[in-house]
Amino acid sequence: MIDKLIFGRFMPGESLIHHLDARTKLIAGFYFIGILFLANNWQTYALLTLFTFAVIAFTGISYRFFIKGVKPLIWLILFTVVLQMLFTSGGTIFFSWGPFAISSFGLINGIYVFIRFVLIIFISTVITLTTTPMDLTDAIAYILRPFKVLKMPVQDIALMISVALRFIPTLMEETDKIMKAQRARGVEFGEGNLFEQMKVVVPIFIPLFVSSFNRAEDLADAMEARGYQGDKKRTRFRILQWHWCDLVAGFVLVALTVGLVTLRIS
Repeated sequence: MIDKLIFGRFMPGESLIHHLDARTKLIAGFYFIGILFLANNWQTYALLTLFTFAVIAFTGISYRFFIKGVKPLIWLILFTVVLQMLFTSGGTIFFSWGPFAISSFGLINGIYVFIRFVLIIFISTVITLTTTPMDLTDAIAYILRPFKVLKMPVQDIALMISVALRFIPTLMEETDKIMKAQRARGVEFGEGNLFEQMKVVVPIFIPLFVSSFNRAEDLADAMEARGYQGDKKRTRFRILQWHWCDLVAGFVLVALTVGLVTLRIS
């Protein structure tokens, strides 16, 4: 599971997506998630899927790597899809039992929800895989800069988000170590009824929480020892700059939006 989880990791590369400005990738990611909800037929979802796979191709990272990255979240996605199918009525009714029903509209809606979740995960993962944590922090701080007028600690918020993304793989590795230690003591995961499985999870969460707090304390001590003060006006060693490829990315998103609206109306 550790090798399959790719969200939050950075992979160095020289692809076109790697060379995009971090602000461009972050804004484009949120913009893509926003226009994703405009899709309402198979043509629009096909266009968004082709676009997402084209973006992955430009990263230079294997498609198989991304598909494996979705597997740890597949049960959560399927659970959401099943709920969508059971509580969406309309069209031909295939099965009905009390408040639950499976209809043609429900099946189509479930497929669309599944595609939507997968595309969001793919695009979000593209951003983290091709952007260093430091660049991501600078991009978040730049985007949130207008909120400084409201006395919002923009730099601290950006740092917290970046650290949270950075420590996702670390926490997964810690979980894997704890599970191996519990297996060495005779604990069996995934066996028994639901109550027994919940009891088995408790010995994982407690040491994981303790380890997380210890890591957070060590990180805070290291930052204080280096004189970090987020509320002070700080200079930057790296300055984010826009390039021609960022402009091209903007035009591509505009073209995608036009195509999406056109297919939605037709």
